[in-house]
Amino acid sequence: MTARGKEAAALALHRFGFGPAAGQIDAIAADPRGALIADLDRSSGMPSVDLPSSGTAERAVFDFRAEEQARQKLEQRAKKAADASTMEVSQAVMDAPSGASAVPQKPPENKPPPLPQQILFNEAKVRFDAACAPTTGLVERLVWFWSNHFCISADKIPSMAGAYEREAVRPYVLGRFADLLLAVESHPAMLFYLDNVESMGPNSIAGINRDRGLNENLARETLELHTLGVRSGYTQTDVTNFAKVLTGWTWIGPGEPDRGGEFAFNKRLHEPGDQIVMGKRYPDTGVEQGRAILSDLARHPATAQHIARKLAAHFVADEPPPTLVARLAKNFADTNGDLKELARTLIAADESWVPRRQKLKTPAQWITAGLRLTGAYDTIPIGRIMVAQTALGEPLWRPPAPNGFADTEAAWIDGVPRRLDIANEFAARVPAADPAALIELSLGPLASAETRATISRAESRRQALAFLVMAPEFLRS
Repeated sequence: MTARGKEAAALALHRFGFGPAAGQIDAIAADPRGALIADLDRSSGMPSVDLPSSGTAERAVFDFRAEEQARQKLEQRAKKAADASTMEVSQAVMDAPSGASAVPQKPPENKPPPLPQQILFNEAKVRFDAACAPTTGLVERLVWFWSNHFCISADKIPSMAGAYEREAVRPYVLGRFADLLLAVESHPAMLFYLDNVESMGPNSIAGINRDRGLNENLARETLELHTLGVRSGYTQTDVTNFAKVLTGWTWIGPGEPDRGGEFAFNKRLHEPGDQIVMGKRYPDTGVEQGRAILSDLARHPATAQHIARKLAAHFVADEPPPTLVARLAKNFADTNGDLKELARTLIAADESWVPRRQKLKTPAQWITAGLRLTGAYDTIPIGRIMVAQTALGEPLWRPPAPNGFADTEAAWIDGVPRRLDIANEFAARVPAADPAALIELSLGPLASAETRATISRAESRRQALAFLVMAPEFLRS
């Protein structure tokens, strides 16, 4: 049995998007599947923004930190001079570079956040702008899915976390998996996050001169997490040989003023010679050796199966129907990893439309659903939204490990009670609305009689809104 009409419309917006914005259930009720497909056809996934590239941002942060270090040293010198004498601070200290304070200053009120945090805030706002836009939300959900699949961490490289998503993920979510794979694995943020910038071929010029060797993190995670999946036939020898191939994939140090923070292939780091990975010999063609392996991994049957299951588990059920996984895997293989066609197949499958809702929204999905429903996004600072995500255990672009945030119920169910505090805070920031109308706007036919009765007994409209976003039907996708 599959959902129909307004039930299917509400299901589509919760399951494949971030929940309804005002009027959306009625707007797509005539053809929910068609509305999702239209979202795929008209969206590129690329918002129009004026933000710095990852390299520009990294160079700016490098300069900022250097200036901060210089400022702190000047302050220490000034303090030593003041401690040594009651005389005025020496002229040398007073002649400190412009913008550097010779003596500690009381921070002004409303001081802007430091540059690394401001860059992160600006990128986060672009992300939430797109998620809260009045579309079905399908393309943005795909961006979030792939960004988490190929995750990096702002804890390790804050300047690039948002730009990485814009540069290496967004342009490819409706393209071919092979292109997406190459973009993420060669992005400086990924190379830094998984330590490939430290990897040297043992027999490379740099490896011999510096007595350094391989770091296998990027090779291992590419095979285990990004493509083939665990227990898919590769061996430790494959990991080691692939790591040798990826030596030389590095970045230009951020202290270089023109191209710092950008990708570079450094032949001096590259392990010379042919390598055998997954039973195939790859000649030493420099950077092309690694690209050839990534191309083959993108088309491997195990990759098709791994991606198909993960996509179905993300959108439909923690344990997805085997028939759906098989259909997606076949489409992936038949279309050479065409990700738009893969999304079309997901939407077209009847297994994707079963009324039973088996997915618990992650904290970020739930917060976004609440913002879309209430229209509260414009009233809440982006920093506060990020704090809420962190409080619920899913800090933006800060996954606990290279496998990203889990999106299974078991990972988030214990934290659901903590969402009530966030629900109350958000409810306090939006104009009072008619609870009965909000039920229809947010859930429509999905709302049970019990949920409707609970909301009707609320002591205030604010409490009713908090009850609504904490209802089981709203918590699930």
